[in-house]
Amino acid sequence: MTTIKLSKKPTNTPATGKAPVRRPDHTKRDRSKPPPKPIIKAETDIKPQPNSDNTRQRNHRHDGKPHGYSVPEHVSERHFERKSDENRPLRSNLRAEPTSQIKQSESKPRIPAGIDTRTTPRPDKNEPQYRQAPRRGGKARDGYDGVSHPQYGAAAKAAYKSSPVNIEQPRLSKVMAERGLCSRREADDWIINGWVKVDGVIIETLGTRINPEAEIIISGYAYEQQAEQVTILLHKPVGYVSGQAEDGYQPAIVLVHPDNEWLDDPELNEVNSKEFQRGFLHGLAPAGRLDIDSTGLLVLTQDGRIARHLIGEDSSVEKEYLVRVEGTLNDGDLQRLNHGLSLDGEKLKPAKVSWQNEDQLRFVLREGKKRQIRRMCEMVGLHVVGLKRVRIGSINLGKLPLGQWRYLRANERF
Repeated sequence: MTTIKLSKKPTNTPATGKAPVRRPDHTKRDRSKPPPKPIIKAETDIKPQPNSDNTRQRNHRHDGKPHGYSVPEHVSERHFERKSDENRPLRSNLRAEPTSQIKQSESKPRIPAGIDTRTTPRPDKNEPQYRQAPRRGGKARDGYDGVSHPQYGAAAKAAYKSSPVNIEQPRLSKVMAERGLCSRREADDWIINGWVKVDGVIIETLGTRINPEAEIIISGYAYEQQAEQVTILLHKPVGYVSGQAEDGYQPAIVLVHPDNEWLDDPELNEVNSKEFQRGFLHGLAPAGRLDIDSTGLLVLTQDGRIARHLIGEDSSVEKEYLVRVEGTLNDGDLQRLNHGLSLDGEKLKPAKVSWQNEDQLRFVLREGKKRQIRRMCEMVGLHVVGLKRVRIGSINLGKLPLGQWRYLRANERF
């Protein structure tokens, strides 16, 4: 056996037992002393540099000069003739630049006064997209007068009341909703984006009143946005609220995630299938509620047209329920359930109520007041044990399992 003896590598440090001394580097600043304070020149010594990097300013006025800035005597007004961002004067509290940097900036070629160097184009309403990026410079540069046309506060309300408005003409958003183009909230978004034309004129002001018979043209961008909206059918279990969380109960929307999607749908194919995206949850709201103790079909949609069709003031879509009850019901009370009851001082619309089996009633309603079926049953001496919604319009709950969801198919209509 051969024994190999390893020895440590020799070091250049002498064996004095002391740490090596770091020699000073004259190219670096001595950090044992504080850095020197910068020298700030007087305001009159600062010369505006058109191509300097520090020419940015805030709260500029309509004439392009910063607030509280006084022009030095040796600076002429020609520095403010151009409106380009690169040719604005320095603020009074900026530090002076080194001499080398000033000379370098002065050597650059100047931009002629007649050339516009802005990157954002001016709006051109003749383009097909109807509206382009806004110009830079604020409301004042665009001709806005806050004194004559206030937008917020008590002054705006007083100006609105005093302005001559033809109240006989409906608002544009209401006409769009009544024609089934979109919901009123969507209409407001489309108007703000400049996607609506009325008799050939682009409307960008909310609250504009129009002739009810006016021609309305919608941009293709609006229809593209509307086509991306989804509608989800959920079999809501007991213990979940339809809308926002309350009293410790979770909202039903928490069940809408890929793990709960019903993939055994017999109608699911390449045309109807969609890949789940987190964006589908944005703006997803219930169109017709179910209370905590109820189960069955719940519609969650991003499409305002569907929401208006199902729960609008003039909605007449049927909702079918199976209600398990306890108690006795004679023919007279059954007739009252069909028509003759009032809730909250208002007469209920005619309903269709019949026996499904010995202990279960079938309700078909065209309205949806809060806890309506439970309160109707209490008026005739019945106690509701279970309530399940099985149909909305022409959409049936079918074999959708409890706690799972599916997309509304392209060929389905309520």
